[in-house]
Order: sequence, then C-alpha cells, then structure tokens
Amino acid sequence: MAEKKVPYQVNGRQFEGMIVYDDSVKTKRPVVFMQPDWKGVCADTIAQARTVAGKDYVVLMADMFGKGYGDKPKTQDELRAGMLAVHKDRDFTVACGKAAYDALLAEANKLGVVDAGKKAAIGYCAGGGFALEQARAGADFKAVVVFHVTNPNPVVAGTPCAIKGRVLAIHGRADPITPKPMMDALEEELTKAKVDWHIVTFGRGVHSFCDPTANAGPTRYDEKLCRTSYMLMRDFFAETL
Repeated sequence: MAEKKVPYQVNGRQFEGMIVYDDSVKTKRPVVFMQPDWKGVCADTIAQARTVAGKDYVVLMADMFGKGYGDKPKTQDELRAGMLAVHKDRDFTVACGKAAYDALLAEANKLGVVDAGKKAAIGYCAGGGFALEQARAGADFKAVVVFHVTNPNPVVAGTPCAIKGRVLAIHGRADPITPKPMMDALEEELTKAKVDWHIVTFGRGVHSFCDPTANAGPTRYDEKLCRTSYMLMRDFFAETL
C-alpha cells in the first residue's frame, strides 16, 4: 500500500492529510474521502484506511486537528478537547473538510489513480459527524457512510440539509455515546430533506466496533461486526457509485 502525505492550510494553520492506495493496481478507482475518529491521522487510523482501500478504492484521509496531532498518544481528556474544538465550530469543520478534500483530490488526480466521477465519504465516530456536516453543506459525495457516528445531528440547530447523495449509517443499538434518540433525529432530518438514507443497527453493537484498539467501557471492537460493516459499505458503493 502506498501512503502519500498532503499538506494544506486553513486560517493560517498547517494540516497534513494522507492518500492511501494500492500502487500495484494500474486502473483508476473511486475516491473515498475518510474522516478518521478523534485520534486524527495516526498509525491506527491509517491501518483502517488501508483496509478500506484494498485494491478497489483510493482513500483520502482528512486531518482536522493540525499537522502532527496524531504522532503522539493522547489521554481521553485531550482527545475529547481536540474533538469538541472542531465539532463546536461548524464553519471550521466545513472549511477544513473542504480544504482537505480539495488538496487530497488534486494530488490524487496528479497521481492518476482516481476516477473523479465516483466520490464517496466515510467517517468513524467523531469523523462521522464531521462527514455529515460537510455533506449537509453540499459537498459533492454520491455516497456517505458513517460507522458508530458521534454527533450525528447538526451542531447548529436548524442547519439546512443539502446532502446530495445517499447515506448509510451503521450503528450499534447499545451505543451509549450516540443513543437511539439521536439516530432517530438523524432519520427525521434525512427524511425531511428527501435524502435516500439507510440505517443498519447491530443489536449487540456498542461504540467503536470498527476500531481494533477499542477494548474498554462504552467502546469495544467487534471483529464480526466490523467485517459486516465493510461488506455493507462496499455493496452500498457498488450500487451507488
């Protein structure tokens, strides 16, 4: 798997996303713009990007927290503070997501590895919330898939929903971080906006079931649920892109 770092700036701050793809494949592949969880671009989330990319996709990983953020382990409090600083500033969330997408896609086009007519977005946990905010703002994704999403609802109440593509949310019924009322509100929002949406709920799923490092409290990796999630994602992309 090839990994290429891509720098960009937002409001004078330095960020560094990453392109992940199998460079043994010579055909152009669909774009999957990835919003990782609150750890940002780090070894753990890069491993997830490799799994998603496989031989079928080119993954563009966004950095929402600043260059080098994911280089050193952080405490739960540090991770929460970093995530909330982004989540509570919707203008920044949208602007940084767009800057990441534009810079990464431009570089991927230079590499000649993407089919730019086939664009999707995915997000894990807090990254799922970021991806939904970007999609609400009208980002040109044909499909959006979020795994165990944190903050699925607009941070600014009444934000217009301008999602252009289809949405698939894969979630755990026992998730205490994003309980059912929040997912119900997402359903209502998407229905009112006439979005083609699907929500798949795993009865035994808690939070972070696609994160192999999650093993305590309300966050717990589940190999079977993760494998099923990726199968659902790939099928969704196949029928949408």
